[in-house]
Amino acid sequence: MLDPSVAVRSDLREEGRELDLLVAGLDEKSWSLPTPAPGWTIAHQIAHLAWTDRAALLALTDAEAFGRMAQAALAAPDRFVDEGAAEGARLAPAELLAGWRAGRTALDTALAEAAPDARFPWYGPPMKAASMASARLMETWAHGQDIADALGVRRVPTARLRHVARIGVRARDYAYAVRGLPVPAEEFRVELTAPDGAEVWTYGPADAAQRVTGPALDFCLLVTQRVHRSDAAVEAQGPDADRWLDIAQAFAGPAGAGRGPAEESR
Repeated sequence: MLDPSVAVRSDLREEGRELDLLVAGLDEKSWSLPTPAPGWTIAHQIAHLAWTDRAALLALTDAEAFGRMAQAALAAPDRFVDEGAAEGARLAPAELLAGWRAGRTALDTALAEAAPDARFPWYGPPMKAASMASARLMETWAHGQDIADALGVRRVPTARLRHVARIGVRARDYAYAVRGLPVPAEEFRVELTAPDGAEVWTYGPADAAQRVTGPALDFCLLVTQRVHRSDAAVEAQGPDADRWLDIAQAFAGPAGAGRGPAEESR
């Protein structure tokens, strides 16, 4: 059986490769296309991924330097993400792409060399290397969705969504806490139909009163706030589960604004 940490690194590489194929052939003008994230072009999206990969690399290899980076972020919590993306987006597309590729390679090496049980600093709680890889995959997939939407491309969902779904479930309490809301005391049951249509990914106790069901793709789009709840085929049973689907977020940081209903953007 494949070591889970090896599997997630492999999936992270594949997620990056798939997004790389999507942007590698773009002309310079296309890098300036707006994405659903307000003020962010395709260049901003790749620049953000490159910036966050660098942060993850520092967290794995130089905790002191990462600490300084984190302090700078805390000093400007409402600006540091946008400023990091804007700085990278000013680069020529070829330079930005080359830097992102080099950063992915360096991060992959650092993840492979990291002690499996060690915990590394991050903007939220410290994480093991495997969790760091899962988080990077989630972000790569989510920002890749922004790029795909900008290009009008429909991506084929894969079993790699399992990592995104797992983070979304595990981040349930964070979604409440970041909004100053009381966290439900009971666990939820989550049942998601995998992209192959045959397997069902399950989380939480089978007899839980609060339940969430639906396609894994829709759930992942919802918890990464890439789709409005009204446009996701995800259903809740119970008031707490219903509330969660309104606020779910798989990413660290302030409460996200999310997207509006698709019909409003037409």
